[in-house]
Order: sequence, then C-alpha cells, then structure tokens
Amino acid sequence: MKKLVELISEDVTQAFISKGYDEKYGVVTPSNRPDLCQFQCNGAMAAAKAYKKAPIMIAQEIVEVLQDNSRIKEITAVMPGFINITLSDEFLAEYINDMRINKDFGCEKEKSPKKVIIDYGGPNIAKPLHVGHMRSAIIGESLKRIFKFMGNDAIGDVHLGDWGTPMGLVIAELKRRKPDLIYFDDNYTEEYPAEAPFTISELEEIYPAASAYSKENPEFLEEAKRITYLMQNGHRGYMALWKHMQDVSVTDLKKIYDNLNVSFELWKKESDAQPYVKDMVEYLKINNYARLSDGALVVDVKEEADTKEIPPFMILKSDGATLYSTTDLATIVERMKLFDPDHIIYITDKRQELHFEIVFRCAKKTKLVKEDTKLQFIGFGTMNGKDGKPFKTRDGGVLRLEYLIKMVTDEVYRKIMESRSMDEEEAKQIAAKVGLAALKYGDLSNQASKDYVFDLERFTSFEGNSGPYILYTIVRIKSILEKFNATGKSISSDMRILPASSAVERELMLQITRFSDLIHLAYEEQAPHRICQYIYDLADKFSSFYHDTKVISEDYSEERQGSLILMITLIQEILLTCIDLLGFEAPDRM
Repeated sequence: MKKLVELISEDVTQAFISKGYDEKYGVVTPSNRPDLCQFQCNGAMAAAKAYKKAPIMIAQEIVEVLQDNSRIKEITAVMPGFINITLSDEFLAEYINDMRINKDFGCEKEKSPKKVIIDYGGPNIAKPLHVGHMRSAIIGESLKRIFKFMGNDAIGDVHLGDWGTPMGLVIAELKRRKPDLIYFDDNYTEEYPAEAPFTISELEEIYPAASAYSKENPEFLEEAKRITYLMQNGHRGYMALWKHMQDVSVTDLKKIYDNLNVSFELWKKESDAQPYVKDMVEYLKINNYARLSDGALVVDVKEEADTKEIPPFMILKSDGATLYSTTDLATIVERMKLFDPDHIIYITDKRQELHFEIVFRCAKKTKLVKEDTKLQFIGFGTMNGKDGKPFKTRDGGVLRLEYLIKMVTDEVYRKIMESRSMDEEEAKQIAAKVGLAALKYGDLSNQASKDYVFDLERFTSFEGNSGPYILYTIVRIKSILEKFNATGKSISSDMRILPASSAVERELMLQITRFSDLIHLAYEEQAPHRICQYIYDLADKFSSFYHDTKVISEDYSEERQGSLILMITLIQEILLTCIDLLGFEAPDRM
C-alpha cells in the first residue's frame, strides 16, 4: 500500500508531465504551514529557472489540471509559486479504511530483505550492568524490532566481554582470598564442581576490589596478567573458574535484560572469536596487508582523502599479544563465516567512533567482508543528571541498571497509589510496565547521538511527551471500547470509517495516515525517536478529539458511532504496534 504522500505526488507529477514539464518537479511534501494546507509542492519554483517562466504561472497551470481531482478538496497557487493542497475528506477516509484492512496498516516492507546482525549489548563477565549499558540495550532492541518489522532477518548479539585482563584480575583476587580452592591445585585431575565457588554478589564485589588492589600493587597486576595468559592457553583450573564466571554472570544478565524487555538471539562472547585469530593473522601476512612497525603487526588504513589523523590498525603487539581491536576484527570474520550478513551494526558510546571506523576500514581493505557488506557504527550520547554530567549515584558512584529500573518503577508506583484507589499488588504490576515505558520512551524520544538529561519527574509524568502518557492514551481507548461493548451494540462487517465531521477529527485522521511515512523514516535513519514523535502527536490529537467528541454518550446514528469506534480501534492498534517497536507494553488499566 503506497504512502498517502506518494499517491498525491503521482497526481501532481502527472499534471507537470501533461503540461510539458519534467516529472521531477511533481514532488509533494507535508505542509510546513498546516494552518494553510495539508500538503505542498514547490516544484514550480524549481521549474521556473529551467523553463524561463514565472513560478506562479507554472503553479497556476498545475492547479488548473488538478482542480477536479477527486482526491483533492482544495488546491491553490500562492505567490511566488507554491502549490497548496488540502485533501478531500472522502479520500482521507478511504485511505484509512484501506489501512485498517491491510496487514501492518499497509506499510510496505523492504523489497530486498537483508540479514542484519546488531551488536548492542557489550557487558563484561563478572561486572554488574550499570546505567552506561542501558542506552545500547534500549536503542539496539528497538532497532532490531524495526528491522524485523520491515521484513529483514535481524539478529541481536549481546557480545560479552570475557577474554581480557579483567578475567585474570578476578581469578588472582579469588586466589588471594581463597588459595586452598581446588582450581589452584595443579595436581588436581578430577572433574571440577558444577557449582561455582562464588555468588553473583560476591563476583561483582571481587572485580572492583581486584582492580583497586592492582593499582597499588604492581606485582599483583603482573600476576593477573600471567593468569590471563595461562587461562587463554588452556590452564584447567583457570578455565574452569572462567566458565563459572560466565555461567553465573549470564544467569544474572538475562534476568536484568528480561526486566528491561530486551532479548538477544545470540549470546556470543569475545572468546568465541579467538579460534579465528590465528588464521586471520596468517591471511593478513600472506596477502601483504599487514606490516611490522616497531615490532607490532599493523595494517595501514589511512586514505589520501583523509583530513584527520587515522592511525594504523594494530593486529598484534610487539610481544605477539592480541588486543581488543584484534578480537573485534576476528569477530567480523566469525560473523561472516557463520551468518554471512548483509549488514552489521554496532551500537556503543559515540566516543568509540574512531575505533570502529578503523576496524571497518581494515575489514574492507583486507577483503575480510564482501564488497557490498555494510558495516555501520551508531554512537549514542550520554545520559546525564540535572547537573549536566553523566548520571551518578548520590555518592558519585556508577548506578547499577537494576537500581535505575527500580527507581523509576517505584516513582510510578508512588504516583499510582497517590492518585488512585487500587490493590497494591495490581499497582505494582502496572507500575512495572509503566515504569519501563517511562524509562524507554524517555531515552528513545531523544535522538540517539545526543546527550540528554534524565529527569525522573518528567519521564514518569502521566501528561505531556512521556511513556506513561502514551500508555494512558491506549488504556483510555480500551476503556471507551469496553463501554461501547457494554451497551450491547456491535460493529457489523460492512461498517466503514466515514469522512471527518469536524476539524479535530480531520487532524486525527491525517495523523493516522502518517504511520508508514514515520516507520520508513525510523527505519531508513535508524532513528526510534521518529516513532516516539509520531505516537506523541497521534496521542495528542486523539486527546483533542476525545474532549471534543463524546463517542459513547452522543446520540449518533449507528453508522456514525460505528465509524468512530472503528477509527479509535485502529488508533489503539497502531499505538500498540509502535510501543512494541520501542520495546514496551501497555497495561490493561492505569
């Protein structure tokens, strides 16, 4: 089903062609002066120069051709050459009826579906998730859902950090505290216990303690590096502890990601790429892509057109050790071999942009990916406190993600209990859904690359541009539909949405028609905030309609009331679809 603006553009384009002008001038866009018209065409302004005519004369010719077009209620030529268009209410209603009966409201999908891997997790084994992990998870989950909605095979990968010195630090600290553990006995040959010798709470306390201790004790850091080396080369005891760390951490991570309504198709790890490193390095050497620089193995990725300094890509350090960059490149090799994706997206802090630019250049230059494989970095800004600095706890520490979720949920619960009479257990269940909506919408409504201020009061408000307001609109529509059903009336199969009978209804219908435009824009720009803006405008226009139109109590004809019920049902379905793309759900009541 074509977008509304495409249908109008086709008519206007035919008018330009019929008058001897190039078809490129027939582009129609939503009006930037909605007080004057719904759509506009500025083609006459551009055509004037090419055809050496006054733009107003060209505009008047086009208006004359389209004067009797059944889709158009009013079309005018305005100085110096704008064409203003207002659609007929009948055509608008016809378009919405088509949306109602078409799958996914008539939104056209990707003509050439792609296999897309989205890397949007990035937590480290043995460390708790904190607020810095939130944005990648929330943005990545939404983008994955948008890509899937548009018909692609989208695969989310958490990509855990589990292979570097932090692992050695944890094991070294464990050895310092519990030297008698069998994992440190090189003579132990039996099977190791299935249960880890630590809990997630203990594990999460051990790493910061080890990190702090290593800064004051260089010999401890050296021991941690030695343990890391031995672990990476198969030491039985260290490998068993490493496996315990993975199991305990992943169990906890899955619980927190579930609370965030984030899921991954793949739980891949840095270590999974290690088997690919040796052959990759050999390939780079044999094909003369890599060279030695002060003993280190590097690939030059600087290009002649570069205006900024681009360092070489380091494959191996002078001592032969690998780096994070080595693992990142080997991960691309792994993904190409296992999945052969058309598109790989990395979602991390925007400060890593240069790193990924170098990784991508190396992968392309060395032909580790196909020529048409798209490698993309999406960098996000920082979530800041009201002081404009990265969000911290009151004592200046990094806030754990589960505590942030609880903070938002508790505030929503407080507001619910303060203003409504409700069973506590039900209020807690509602608060969990509304709190998640507050957190996710508060994040996603901002352009991903921008920093934003975390404002608990604004995010949890039931009014204005917030997640709770969107959910309240959905619940309000549900309440209207329940009241309608309680009257004993029903919607017959031949009922249709009728043309608008008021200005607010017309504005609401026009906003409904923009669904496909905004979904396509969010998809093309990889920008969930476009969907947030669309549903806020839709909810806001519904609110005006709701206060202007008493759907249940007015003495409407059966046909008229059926039309209104069909329209608000469509709005509810669109809103539910959109919040699912954003990664949250609506409660049954609020």
